[in-house]
Amino acid sequence: MTDSADPMAELERQLRPYRGGFPSFPRLPESGLARTAVAEMIERLAAAEEPRWRDGFASGAVYHGDPDHVTFLNRVYAAQSQSNPLHPDLWPSATKFEAEIVSMTAHMFGAGRAAPGEPVVGTVNSGGTESILLAMKAYRDHARERRGIAEPEIVAPVTAHAAFDKAARYFDMQLVRVPVGDDFTVDTGALASAVTERTAVVVGSAPGFPHGVIDPIGEVAAIAAEHGAGCHVDACLGGFILPWAERLGYPVPPFDFRLPGVTSISADTHKYGYAAKGSSVVLYRGNDLLHFQYYTAADWPGGLYLSPGFAGSRPGALSATCWAAMVSIGERGYTEAARRILETGTRVREGIAAISGLRVLGDPLWVIAFAAGDGIDVFQVLENMAGRGWSLNGLQRPPAVHIAITLRHTLPGVADRFLADLRASVEQVRANPDVRTGMAPLYGMAAALPGQVVRDMLAAYLDLMYKV
Repeated sequence: MTDSADPMAELERQLRPYRGGFPSFPRLPESGLARTAVAEMIERLAAAEEPRWRDGFASGAVYHGDPDHVTFLNRVYAAQSQSNPLHPDLWPSATKFEAEIVSMTAHMFGAGRAAPGEPVVGTVNSGGTESILLAMKAYRDHARERRGIAEPEIVAPVTAHAAFDKAARYFDMQLVRVPVGDDFTVDTGALASAVTERTAVVVGSAPGFPHGVIDPIGEVAAIAAEHGAGCHVDACLGGFILPWAERLGYPVPPFDFRLPGVTSISADTHKYGYAAKGSSVVLYRGNDLLHFQYYTAADWPGGLYLSPGFAGSRPGALSATCWAAMVSIGERGYTEAARRILETGTRVREGIAAISGLRVLGDPLWVIAFAAGDGIDVFQVLENMAGRGWSLNGLQRPPAVHIAITLRHTLPGVADRFLADLRASVEQVRANPDVRTGMAPLYGMAAALPGQVVRDMLAAYLDLMYKV
């Protein structure tokens, strides 16, 4: 076997590509640099990093990326750069933007068809992880106060986002993971067996990040409702595609507030909502749950304190860019974007399935995961694709790779280039079966190593991120 050098050294090389090419500042400079010099340095860094995402080499990451759209969002951000929703007396515009973002998103998810007396309400947050954390915190506190559950539990499929693990650890909740079937959707029989009187919330994904498949939310929600538990739908990845996919005639099962058992949904506006990075929405059926998300303090010497989520001060400019993206694109714009993405997803899926040695996992629409057979190391395929400029996502349990199709991939020639490079990368592995380079050995080891060892390795990676 031909392995690369120490994987951690390879990681450090990837994280520090600018050493020697740009000044480093481990301490504050004695005298500040000229603003023009600082701006030029940042612009050079941006220019160096732009080609890969601009030309469609990245899975997810940049979901729109059209220069005119980026310029538009930058203009809006500049106009609102000082805005802070913590001070609605100074910036009531932030309140307007966020209230309308929540309302527009809620109506995408069937708010107008929810039961009378159960308004769909919510807040704007920094991203999908925060939306999920806020929802799990709300369910924990609701279960303790309303249902008398001392130790509330989360029941979620093994494919549910890692943010649910984070929430369980942060909020001292038990996370009960249940298996998925051969189609990578949650095993509803196992899920039903896992729900107990301690269950605060049951989770389904629309779709799940790893394999891009939609859990049977109708069944998940019904199981939750039968036991008096909440049902959270993680639509962070798909929330701004699925309503339009349904309109276009794609097979999208019901997943939103039209299902009576669905009690909350998270959806990322900074993904297929095409807002600037740092915005997401969490929605609830009724104010009761939402109020358990809020934080208020009535006896602080600093005055009455309240915040809808974890943060106090927040960048109102991000809410402004989100609002601007949504109202400038509109239903027709989102539907057309979804059409392009879904058509490209079909081409990519069929192209992957036609490559000898690869197989598509599940029945995805536009987030397409593939595994390898015939003795082909799928993680070395991933490395070979990286060598051709592609930034894809490595998966595990089972070993696989996925690509999340974005508008960048719908540009002329990008999908064809991806499939040609993938065929070449597979053939490269087939011709060199003993070669393991880059991160392939680390991915291969992770499945066999004890969990604590892997966690220590990941902690070392995070240490590297903050090393000058």
